[in-house]
Amino acid sequence: MKHLLSTLDLSRADAIRILDIAEEMAAVGTRQVKKLPALRGRTVVNLFFEDSTRTRISFEAAAKRLSADVINFSAKGSSVSKGESLKDTAQTLQAIGADAVVIRHGASGAPARLAATDWIDAPVVNAGDGTHEHPTQALLDAFTLRTHWSALHGHTSSGSDLAGMRVAIVGDILHSRVARSNLWLLRTLGAEVTMVAPPTLLPHGSNVWPCTISFDLDATLATGVDAVMMLRVQGERMHDSFFPNTREYSRLWGFDDARLAALDATDSGETIIMHPGPMNRGLEISSAAADSPRSTVLAQVANGVAVRMAVLYLLLSGDQPRPAPSDAIRPAGL
Repeated sequence: MKHLLSTLDLSRADAIRILDIAEEMAAVGTRQVKKLPALRGRTVVNLFFEDSTRTRISFEAAAKRLSADVINFSAKGSSVSKGESLKDTAQTLQAIGADAVVIRHGASGAPARLAATDWIDAPVVNAGDGTHEHPTQALLDAFTLRTHWSALHGHTSSGSDLAGMRVAIVGDILHSRVARSNLWLLRTLGAEVTMVAPPTLLPHGSNVWPCTISFDLDATLATGVDAVMMLRVQGERMHDSFFPNTREYSRLWGFDDARLAALDATDSGETIIMHPGPMNRGLEISSAAADSPRSTVLAQVANGVAVRMAVLYLLLSGDQPRPAPSDAIRPAGL
């Protein structure tokens, strides 16, 4: 694996390998010494042209736990604000010896453009590009789903997929790179996906996507799902009116207290509620739902570190001979 740009590029075997290594990386968080020597001497650059909290901090934590040096680059306060191009920025990173670049960019396709050029000779990880994809978010969501699915069926997660799992992805599909990456990955892993949204928040061409399209959240929940993934309403990307008002949106497509109560009345706790964050509490999800025992919001954040550790480990190991993950992920100094 040279780059991670899209979940469409991942085969079932590739995806399961990442999730299996992430499972071993997650075990590191339970140890007294959490720092590993796997990437000692390597430099990871977080190149963020858009604001981020969870993704940037997660990648920074992942790289540091693997003993890599980390450089955090923000477009604000840099030469980008003076008009510096992506090419010049990339060549600067090449000159300082970056071994991997994690890039978030507002333009769809920017990470692929960076990876396809000779501007920088380093693995590129897409940390979100425009409304295109966010592959590591999909991987951490899949990791969370697999953990739940395995516990539900009483078997180990390692080596398993999501065959037979039913996942509803609800909300602003049109502007969501998370929805796209999750769709491709979840289908690769065998899950059944239903996209639920108002017609105005579905992309053109979504009718041919490998999923079921629904405009009715209550009807979808009534059919029975194993996980409900609520998406943030991305007001910053909306330049038109996509729904009458926030009250109407919340009533029809938000996971509110009433829907939580209805789920509790018919389901013993097997259905989980997910959200990639940040959340608009009271709009796409109520506080009661976000903080309920069904919620995996904080688990997703924790799992993100393990998944990104796995991705960086695989990318920076390259094609060189390396020990098995169970041998490589030992506390530094041991």
